[in-house]
Amino acid sequence: MSNAISRRDFLKVTGAVGAAGLLAACGGNGSSTAASTATSVAAPAEGDVSLTISWWGGDTRHTAYQEAIAAFSEEHTNITVSPTFAAWSGWEDTMSTKFAGGVAEDVCQVNWNWLYNYSSNGQTFIDLNTVSDYIDLTQWDEAPLNACVVAGMQQAVPVSMTGRIFFWNMTTFNKAGITEVPKTLDDLYAAGEAFQTKLGEDYYPLHLGGYDRMILTVFYLESIYGKDWADPSTSTLNYTADEIAEGLDFIKSLVDKHVIMPLPTYYGNNGSTAANQSNEWITGKLAGIFEWDSAASKYRDALDTDNRDGFTVGEEIQFGDYKGGFTKVSMGLAITKTCQHPAEAAMLINFLLNEEAGASIMGSECGIPASKSGLAAAESAGAVDTLVEEANSKVLAFCSFQLDPLFEHNNLKADGTGIYQEVFDTIDYDGASGADVVDILLDGMESVGYTINA
Repeated sequence: MSNAISRRDFLKVTGAVGAAGLLAACGGNGSSTAASTATSVAAPAEGDVSLTISWWGGDTRHTAYQEAIAAFSEEHTNITVSPTFAAWSGWEDTMSTKFAGGVAEDVCQVNWNWLYNYSSNGQTFIDLNTVSDYIDLTQWDEAPLNACVVAGMQQAVPVSMTGRIFFWNMTTFNKAGITEVPKTLDDLYAAGEAFQTKLGEDYYPLHLGGYDRMILTVFYLESIYGKDWADPSTSTLNYTADEIAEGLDFIKSLVDKHVIMPLPTYYGNNGSTAANQSNEWITGKLAGIFEWDSAASKYRDALDTDNRDGFTVGEEIQFGDYKGGFTKVSMGLAITKTCQHPAEAAMLINFLLNEEAGASIMGSECGIPASKSGLAAAESAGAVDTLVEEANSKVLAFCSFQLDPLFEHNNLKADGTGIYQEVFDTIDYDGASGADVVDILLDGMESVGYTINA
């Protein structure tokens, strides 16, 4: 690679990413609900109880959690809840260290794959069937609930289901003479040309970070070939090296045609700053994002007043004969085995996700609620963001492929230091082709447990 500093090097030098290692990922998910005969935990204590909870997210999510926790404490005056929260960047490194050391919070917001990466044998999180007297597990449909069964244990409950979709700043698109959201690859290419010629070199229709580029690569390949990225049970890769190189070249074409900002340009302007916090996004110079449906409000609210009204949920783009894209459990809530008061911890989860008083405050800040009673409460309170709801409905109607638990392994997706980042940094800095870098990707995938037959 060139001598120019990459995001990967930038974050190593600045220490923005923690050095904590990731525990080895392992399969072994039971596809049916965990046994309901699990031994129940002790009843709630009569005296004072202290609980801790942790989550990641943006400012609006932080506010929702804190307000809901305050409401919980008003109803349960003997329970004090102490929160720990931050933005996503570096969060998994922090939590992996806590899980390894047995010092994680009592209730943890978790990514779905964390159940495999940090509790593949049930060593980190309790079986929520043991606290089913305090959390109503019947409020979830079987499929999303079963997605959180690992090692035969109900290790979490799903907060929401999610997938990726395009969001556009149509204020900027209109300035470029474009009045409709992109619906095809040709539309994306045409937007790149229009932005460059009519608005200038520093305007781009779309921004994709390293992990975003990898997700869109898979989305594209699923559209072309009609198969999951990998077997969801065994994490056996379903694509050949040549097919993957084709997907990587697709991303390179977006750079070459001025659809997405080159990574060196973004890093030079922003360092490790998240896209929604970048001046380019706030002022409309980056006019699109490919993000989780639950992120709609975060990106809309970051825009300045000149651009906010133009924020629009786009359409999924079908790049081939198939509808690409996967859905997954967006996040879950789990109780750690070090929790001294699991009954009270379950009561807190039930309050946040199932009960009207809590779910009406949480609304759609963590995505559209997967709990039936939680969704009803949020909708009744007018707390479901219409943009998030629109995005989620489009995702669930379009995307049908499955995600394997290793795809989001931290060694692959970590900002700045992950293999995905290395692949796309190499493409952008060195002008490398997909064929030049596909072995970097395959070697990295194999190192975290994928079976590679490419």
